[in-house]
Amino acid sequence: MAAALGVLAVLAALLVPGLLRVEVETGVNEFVPAGDPVARATSEMAAQFGGDPVVVLIESAKPRELLLKENLPALLQLEGELAALPHVKAVYGPGTVLNQIAGQAQDLLAELGGYRDGLRAKAEAQARKRRASPEEVAAAGVRATQAFDERYAALLAKGMPGGLPTLHNQAFVDRVIFNDEGDPRPQWDFLVPRPDAVALLVRPDASLPQSDTEDLVAAVDAAVRDSDLKASSTTVTGIPTVVAALGEQVRHEVSLLGGLAVVAVGAWFLLTSWTRRRLRLLPLGASLLGTAVTLSVAGWAGRPLALTAVAFLPVLLGIGSDFMTYLHRNAGPRTVLAAALASAAGFGALAVAPVPAVADLGVSLAVGLLVTVLVSLGIHRWGPAEPEHPAAPAPPDASRPASGGLARSTRISILLVPVLAAVGGWAVFPSLSLQSDLTSLASGLPEYDEARGVERVLGASGEVALVVRGDDVLDAESFAWMSRTRRDVIAEHGDELSAVLSPGDVLSFLGGEPEASQVDAALRLLPPYLASSVVSPDRRTAVMTYGVDLDDVERLAVLRDYLDDVAATAPASVDVEVAGLPMVAVSAQEAMDDERLLGAVLGIVAAGLALLALLPERRVALVAMLSAAVASGLVALGIAVTGVALTPMTAGLGSLTAAVACEFTVLLALAQRRGDRMLARAVDLAAAASATGYAVLAVSDLGLIRGFGVLLAVTVAVALGASRLLVWALLPAATPRKRAGVVHEETPKVLEKV
Repeated sequence: MAAALGVLAVLAALLVPGLLRVEVETGVNEFVPAGDPVARATSEMAAQFGGDPVVVLIESAKPRELLLKENLPALLQLEGELAALPHVKAVYGPGTVLNQIAGQAQDLLAELGGYRDGLRAKAEAQARKRRASPEEVAAAGVRATQAFDERYAALLAKGMPGGLPTLHNQAFVDRVIFNDEGDPRPQWDFLVPRPDAVALLVRPDASLPQSDTEDLVAAVDAAVRDSDLKASSTTVTGIPTVVAALGEQVRHEVSLLGGLAVVAVGAWFLLTSWTRRRLRLLPLGASLLGTAVTLSVAGWAGRPLALTAVAFLPVLLGIGSDFMTYLHRNAGPRTVLAAALASAAGFGALAVAPVPAVADLGVSLAVGLLVTVLVSLGIHRWGPAEPEHPAAPAPPDASRPASGGLARSTRISILLVPVLAAVGGWAVFPSLSLQSDLTSLASGLPEYDEARGVERVLGASGEVALVVRGDDVLDAESFAWMSRTRRDVIAEHGDELSAVLSPGDVLSFLGGEPEASQVDAALRLLPPYLASSVVSPDRRTAVMTYGVDLDDVERLAVLRDYLDDVAATAPASVDVEVAGLPMVAVSAQEAMDDERLLGAVLGIVAAGLALLALLPERRVALVAMLSAAVASGLVALGIAVTGVALTPMTAGLGSLTAAVACEFTVLLALAQRRGDRMLARAVDLAAAASATGYAVLAVSDLGLIRGFGVLLAVTVAVALGASRLLVWALLPAATPRKRAGVVHEETPKVLEKV
């Protein structure tokens, strides 16, 4: 007893700190193909100009109310507080834009005034040097400034009809932001989408980890709540906000769904009379210990879990408990180990998935299964389990054929029906619709619904960009191309792409083809705050940003191809790439489309190879592979009939099915060969427990996880049916080789002495 307590204390000392170190990473990068060129371009763009923004939408009861001179100080103060937050690359808002324009205009006035004073002082000094009279000195000063006044007084009167450039001058504010009809000027749509609404864009540093993203969103939300703005409503949203909400939801659901899975799976073992009452929860205990070891190792290694961590615990509890059940029913360590390795190989095949989160789940489940089966073997060997004596099978009646009295040809004929249906499922599998946009990740979260609401105001929920790189992206030829491209893109796809910001927008006053000297002068006069939003300080990178809707990946793919064609028309002096998270989603979907069949087949092949290497009867391994293939095809056919879309987590259908179908086939084949009804019932119990563990995921608020859980539960039922049918039709039943009272194959030696 003391030794057992000592072992438990050591385990707790090792496991608990590791479990406390486990972190969850739900960033969109987890659903981005590794090495994708669009993802690389997006990351480089974010490093220069900031990542996808946290959007603060502020609405007022009356038009223009937020931009009244009485309210501008509070707006400007909020923008300043947001800009000072940690991990903020830049903040863009109408208050700072107005303040920067006013300041630059004042600087221009001061510069012009200083130049005028210099002309006058120089002329007067020359007159004094000639010993002119005071009247002649004054006249010389007037003559020197006369040409200046004639040229620049008219220019200033035309350029600043709103009066002095100051935030205290309401006419100046209105003239800058609004047109004569009272609507926001097109170049400010991204900051003032409506007369009664303004938007603040808080662009974070590139590639923020999950914890920093959540901290930033919380800080933005707090700053907005504590501000003195007189607004009717404020909404903090954007992709970082959805990512932060996903992280919080995952942490909440990991414990919630894990607890429900423990109760649901444990109930099957506890309430089913499959062994002595005091031993009924051994499978659950072994699975829990294996899961804890796996998570603790991840924590000690500093390896964060992806969004799919929500599914990890219920899935591993469901399938991991199977192996202790089989060992307790005397299936034999070799058979159980072979089944476990086949399941692990099936899940492990997901490692080839182009989406990192799915690959992470597959590898984690494979490792977790191996750890769990080792724990189960250890408990079976040294733990409190009391192995059940195998029930002696009744010798089969030699006058009756095996498998229910049906001839082999009849059984194979019955088998043709589901096999042909499965072939149909495999035929339609490559054409099943696939949903890989943000909707499939965040559907069900209130933050996502808020983002959709804000989208209706701003006209877009995501950003795509043309990133221009060269020695000087503002040379005459490149600037002319960017200005022309902006007009052409909006003319061609203005209903799907809304112009946000580009060099042509911030320098629109120069016209479409300015001279190099004009561009240089304009950049000197333009507030750096605005210039840096579209052009890097060294003028080697520029960005043309457009707003899009994130939901329809197929439509985004068409836009991506169009923008690729546009990029190909750029001058030879610059390179142009398409960037932005919506375009990364297109890459992810195309990668999954290209590899979905490979992933499905690879899972089945990997599981079959594991069985061929470990099982003495290769026929059982082949039947297990066939069972996985049939079950996968039937599930695919069901998906096609119901019209359900695949997601990044369900696209690896073959791997998910192989993980359970091969296990069921191996154990049912052993039960049939022995004539062991108790072992066959243990397979049914394991399937029920596994399906229940998976079905728990349907409680999740995340649409992606709900769909994954429902599909897995259905897959278990279909896999069990397919395995039973194929074992019944293709494998021999018990033979009278071993009579009642004689020990079965693989029966532990301890029982031979009983």
